[in-house]
Amino acid sequence: MKESVTATVKKAAKAARPTASKTSKIPKSQPAVSDEQRRAMIAEAAYHRAEQRGFSETGTPERDWLEAEQEVDALVASKSATGKAKRAH
Repeated sequence: MKESVTATVKKAAKAARPTASKTSKIPKSQPAVSDEQRRAMIAEAAYHRAEQRGFSETGTPERDWLEAEQEVDALVASKSATGKAKRAH
Protein backbone atom coordinates (compact mmCIF):
# COMPACT_ATOMS: atom_id res chain seq x y z
CA MET A 1 0.00 0.00 0.00
CA LYS A 2 1.39 3.39 -0.94
CA GLU A 3 1.92 5.86 1.83
CA SER A 4 0.49 9.36 1.49
CA VAL A 5 2.86 12.30 1.16
CA THR A 6 1.64 13.74 4.45
CA ALA A 7 2.22 10.45 6.25
CA THR A 8 5.72 10.23 4.77
CA VAL A 9 6.53 13.79 5.84
CA LYS A 10 5.19 13.19 9.35
CA LYS A 11 7.23 10.00 9.65
CA ALA A 12 10.39 11.81 8.51
CA ALA A 13 9.72 14.69 10.91
CA LYS A 14 9.25 12.27 13.79
CA ALA A 15 12.51 10.51 12.95
CA ALA A 16 14.32 13.84 12.76
CA ARG A 17 12.95 15.04 16.11
CA PRO A 18 15.47 14.98 18.95
CA THR A 19 14.95 12.35 21.63
CA ALA A 20 14.46 13.25 25.28
CA SER A 21 18.11 12.55 26.10
CA LYS A 22 19.26 14.85 23.27
CA THR A 23 16.76 17.60 24.08
CA SER A 24 18.52 18.71 27.25
CA LYS A 25 21.71 19.36 25.26
CA ILE A 26 20.01 21.44 22.54
CA PRO A 27 19.63 25.17 23.12
CA LYS A 28 16.00 26.26 22.90
CA SER A 29 16.82 28.63 20.02
CA GLN A 30 18.05 25.77 17.78
CA PRO A 31 15.59 24.72 15.06
CA ALA A 32 13.66 21.47 15.47
CA VAL A 33 15.37 19.99 12.40
CA SER A 34 18.70 20.78 10.80
CA ASP A 35 18.97 22.18 7.27
CA GLU A 36 20.19 18.78 6.11
CA GLN A 37 17.24 16.97 7.71
CA ARG A 38 14.80 19.53 6.27
CA ARG A 39 16.24 19.10 2.78
CA ALA A 40 16.01 15.31 3.04
CA MET A 41 12.40 15.52 4.19
CA ILE A 42 11.53 17.84 1.29
CA ALA A 43 13.32 15.62 -1.24
CA GLU A 44 11.47 12.54 -0.03
CA ALA A 45 8.10 14.30 -0.04
CA ALA A 46 8.73 15.74 -3.53
CA TYR A 47 9.64 12.29 -4.83
CA HIS A 48 6.43 10.84 -3.39
CA ARG A 49 4.41 13.63 -5.03
CA ALA A 50 5.95 12.79 -8.41
CA GLU A 51 5.41 9.09 -7.81
CA GLN A 52 1.73 9.64 -6.92
CA ARG A 53 1.15 11.39 -10.24
CA GLY A 54 2.97 8.59 -12.04
CA PHE A 55 5.95 10.80 -12.94
CA SER A 56 3.71 12.19 -15.68
CA GLU A 57 4.15 15.48 -17.46
CA THR A 58 1.11 16.94 -15.68
CA GLY A 59 3.46 18.31 -13.04
CA THR A 60 7.06 19.41 -12.75
CA PRO A 61 9.86 18.52 -10.36
CA GLU A 62 10.04 22.18 -9.37
CA ARG A 63 6.36 22.28 -8.46
CA ASP A 64 6.69 19.00 -6.55
CA TRP A 65 9.64 20.49 -4.64
CA LEU A 66 7.89 23.77 -3.82
CA GLU A 67 4.73 22.03 -2.62
CA ALA A 68 6.74 19.56 -0.56
CA GLU A 69 8.76 22.43 0.90
CA GLN A 70 5.59 24.22 2.00
CA GLU A 71 4.21 21.04 3.54
CA VAL A 72 7.43 20.22 5.41
CA ASP A 73 7.85 23.79 6.67
CA ALA A 74 4.24 23.86 7.91
CA LEU A 75 4.69 20.51 9.65
CA VAL A 76 7.97 21.55 11.28
CA ALA A 77 6.44 24.86 12.39
CA SER A 78 3.42 23.12 13.90
CA LYS A 79 5.64 20.62 15.72
CA SER A 80 7.83 23.47 16.95
CA ALA A 81 4.79 25.39 18.22
CA THR A 82 3.48 22.27 19.94
CA GLY A 83 6.86 21.75 21.63
CA LYS A 84 6.91 25.35 22.87
CA ALA A 85 3.41 24.98 24.30
CA LYS A 86 4.41 21.80 26.14
CA ARG A 87 7.55 23.48 27.60
CA ALA A 88 5.44 26.40 28.86
CA HIS A 89 3.40 24.09 31.10
